[in-house]
Amino acid sequence: MARIITAAILALLLGLGSAIAQDSCATKAVSKDGKPLSGAARTSSIKKCCDDSAVSKDGKPLSGAAKTSYVKKCQADAS
Repeated sequence: MARIITAAILALLLGLGSAIAQDSCATKAVSKDGKPLSGAARTSSIKKCCDDSAVSKDGKPLSGAAKTSYVKKCQADAS
């Protein structure tokens, strides 16, 4: 029973961390004067943010298919 509860809490925390990261990439897409970016500038900003935030639980950068999948999901969530 304790294992199920622990697994549920862990899954919730990992999902919450991912959601926070996604929101921050969309909110970071602003110009130097504080106005929201649009078009190609916004897309580029979100892509860079998603690339930079693609790290594992251990804090190591993701690579290969894991990074591609994470960045794709991050960009979809930020749009």
